[in-house]
Amino acid sequence: MSKSKIAFIGAGNMAKAIIGGMLAEGFNAQQIIAAGPRIKTLENVQREFHIDVSTDNAAAAVQADVIVLAVKPQMLKEVSLALRESLAHKPLIISVAAGITTASLANWLGVDQSIVRCMPNTPSQLRLGASGAFANAAVSDAQKSAANAILSAVGIVQWLDDESLLNPVTAVSGSGPAYFFLFMEAMIEAGEKLGLSRECATELTLQTALGAAQLAKESECDVAELRRRVMSPKGTTEQAINSFEQDQLRATVLKAMTACSNRAVELSELLGN
Repeated sequence: MSKSKIAFIGAGNMAKAIIGGMLAEGFNAQQIIAAGPRIKTLENVQREFHIDVSTDNAAAAVQADVIVLAVKPQMLKEVSLALRESLAHKPLIISVAAGITTASLANWLGVDQSIVRCMPNTPSQLRLGASGAFANAAVSDAQKSAANAILSAVGIVQWLDDESLLNPVTAVSGSGPAYFFLFMEAMIEAGEKLGLSRECATELTLQTALGAAQLAKESECDVAELRRRVMSPKGTTEQAINSFEQDQLRATVLKAMTACSNRAVELSELLGN
């Protein structure tokens, strides 16, 4: 990847997160170009990362070995069709747009294009992302390795052999940060109702969430065992956990994540036409 040219089509938050991670991982700024319609956005990106920018998507694409499609899903068909004539050199295409299948992308970009579809999440902005990725049959081992180097610059990447599994990935990690934010909201509100100040409840909640995630990440035990280790028989934690279980928290989570995955399927069909 040391000499490859990488073009980002779209220069929004996800593109900036990936570019920042790539530079931190040792990619050269001269390898990267970002293209998009908004001059002010491009100027900000150029100032922050010292990379080339362009308002001409096709001009950026035609010189690239790798093209990262980082535009909104609703815009991807129009953008892809406009790029089609600039892809005769068969670059690797990486799409981080939610809901658009590789089949739809191949239909718009060219049926023989090498395409990786990725479902990232917002913690990628802190290089703590969790992504699922799928490569179509045209992607070579070298291209898959290149895609992994780019995507892993902002967090972990789980490669999938079945593209349909990106729908549950969306339910787990793509939308997952919002679930934790909601639970944090609820804990903060409960802390206030129990007498803590808003500031105190917030600081305790956020640090507890951070510490619990880090402990789960680094421990050799699974999360069920870590939970059990906090619960003393007939103690305070046990009372809270029993209340969650009696209110069928697990069933609620399954129902919510199933609805999320099903909606991902619906959006793929809607946006991919």
